[in-house]
Amino acid sequence: MTYLYLLIAVTLEVIATSALQASQQFTRPVPVALMVAGYAGAFYFLSLTLRVLPVGIAYALWSGIGIVLISLVGVFWFRQTLDAPAMIGLGLIIAGVAVVNLFSRTISH
Repeated sequence: MTYLYLLIAVTLEVIATSALQASQQFTRPVPVALMVAGYAGAFYFLSLTLRVLPVGIAYALWSGIGIVLISLVGVFWFRQTLDAPAMIGLGLIIAGVAVVNLFSRTISH
């Protein structure tokens, strides 16, 4: 369940961040409401993961996965572009998340 809660937290954070972009600097009320609800839900589900995972590991996974997913949302939904250094950096983030999940003794597998 811990990783399900983490996945829900990441998904809600990505939705909230997308709504933040769509809110056009807080001038559109529906995206603002979605953003507030999304961030509240994201932090709630992140807090549930902290029952099992250490805060540093949970936050590293949450933020790393979220960065990659929101970058993809930016490319496909908001038509933003990523240059080569950005894609290399995102690849390194993915590699870091994989290393933490596969090799860290801090989390139980």
